[in-house]
Amino acid sequence: MKRAAVTLHLLLLVSLSAGLALLGGVSCKRAPQAAGGGGRLFGVSLQSLNNPFFVDLNQGLRQVIEAQGDKLVTLDAQYNSLKQNNDVAALLEQQPAAIFINPLNWEGIKGTLIEAKRKNVPIIIVDAPVSDPDLVLCQVASDNFEAGRLACEELARLKPQAKIVILHQGANKACIDRVAGFKAEMAKHAGMQVLDTQEGKGVAETSRPVMRDLLRRFPELDAAFPINDPSSMGAIGAIEEMGRGGQVTVVTVDGSRDGAAAILAGKLHSTSAQSAREIGRIAAQKAYEHLAGKAVAKDVVVPVKLITKSNAASILEAK
Repeated sequence: MKRAAVTLHLLLLVSLSAGLALLGGVSCKRAPQAAGGGGRLFGVSLQSLNNPFFVDLNQGLRQVIEAQGDKLVTLDAQYNSLKQNNDVAALLEQQPAAIFINPLNWEGIKGTLIEAKRKNVPIIIVDAPVSDPDLVLCQVASDNFEAGRLACEELARLKPQAKIVILHQGANKACIDRVAGFKAEMAKHAGMQVLDTQEGKGVAETSRPVMRDLLRRFPELDAAFPINDPSSMGAIGAIEEMGRGGQVTVVTVDGSRDGAAAILAGKLHSTSAQSAREIGRIAAQKAYEHLAGKAVAKDVVVPVKLITKSNAASILEAK
């Protein structure tokens, strides 16, 4: 009896360790099951769960997957490309039904995608495209070029002679496309000028000191295009800290609650809104279509819309 009890105890410990290892991004051989003892395993690797946009995207995925009685494991890359690759590699060991990836580095994820293809695990890219789409099932993303174009168009309407700085996230294809759209529209407005482009890394903590330095270097600076809402929050913090509140117009991309609140507070002028939950829902639906043997489009583009003070309240009401 004692030997049987010890054996049972060890089995329970092994099962618990396997579940914890998966959630921590560590390789293990047992895939956790959905509540009730059944269901398929899906995984998603997001750039950061500190960004409300990615939290909403995750909720869109989860809504569809859990409605099917399946399980979604969410992995937070914490803005670390190496961690993202390691997390996905560990998840691949579980042979999940599909993995959704929101890549930090559109080229640096390639080795992981090759391994997924070798293991015959379908990969769906969300929000930020990759450099080799042939390695993935499909890509579901906002029209990032249009998002950047809308931001510039709105800025040109307000300040046709704007002297602009751009806070970039240069390794991310979505941000590359936003900046390309912004510059394509700016080419139509001869009076506008980009003073400098600096790496803000898409987060407030990095963007704030970068923007502070730009304000010191360029006294004529009167507009900024940070590539997402979090980096805009950092830029706005620097503007206020330097006593330039109300003098520098900030336009951006995302459409988060924080962005909408900043617009209503008069600190942010506009944000080109993506629909994060819709991206998640569509991506999950495409996974199920593929698993059902249906053909899936390689690229799915989700429309964006401009948010200003006239419609910012709708973002807060919709969440």
